[in-house]
Amino acid sequence: MAEGGKILAGIIDKLAGMVKSGIKAKELDMAAEGLVLNSLSQCSFKGHEGYPACLCVSINEEIVHAVPGERALKEGDIISLDLGIFYKGFHSDMAITLPVGKISSEAKKLIDVTKKSLEMGIEKIKPGNCFGDISRAIQKYAEGQGFGVVRELCGHGIGKELHEDPQILNSVSTSKETVDKVKYLGEAKIKLKEGMVFCIEPMITAGDWRIRKSDDGFGYKTRDNSLSAHFEHTIAVTKSGHQILTESK
Repeated sequence: MAEGGKILAGIIDKLAGMVKSGIKAKELDMAAEGLVLNSLSQCSFKGHEGYPACLCVSINEEIVHAVPGERALKEGDIISLDLGIFYKGFHSDMAITLPVGKISSEAKKLIDVTKKSLEMGIEKIKPGNCFGDISRAIQKYAEGQGFGVVRELCGHGIGKELHEDPQILNSVSTSKETVDKVKYLGEAKIKLKEGMVFCIEPMITAGDWRIRKSDDGFGYKTRDNSLSAHFEHTIAVTKSGHQILTESK
């Protein structure tokens, strides 16, 4: 998985270099699929629950899982690239959010806070801590900076399957919208152990944290059309702490 994570991080780096005003979402997807195949990997997302693309390309108010199409990027947009690969029998998953040219100060702060909230969650990954400690750190930091934390979508275990237990929320606040609330409340108390591998992926909004389904039937958007950012890493629990498997070198 460490080897696959390194490959994935390299692909994301190359895609990030292609982000510019005028490029279409589907062009990024085509490039991603080519890079994945050239790395002797497979696209984890393509065909998963019917998803038709290799790369998830979410722009502005789109949170995650938007299907890349003819929409072209323009100056001032922010774009999230979410990619998973299947390599030597195991999946890896990673996401980043990038500016398109010059962006507003609010958009820049949103990106910075979302990235930092992921880092704050990762700091809690060590044997003996609980999954709830990760959720609490993400929520405390993001909300402390004045942003919303999406409740209905979450991080997850990963390995031979793309999505495995447990589900790892980005918030300890639960509500009727929270994904599998009862299940989550139990999983939040599970202690981290050496050898566990999972994905942490805060999805942070500039406005309300509530979401709605995209017209394509796959993606999610903010309910109030506010901006959203998303960062994700695949991480392993080690004897003394953690190892980020999708970290770009």
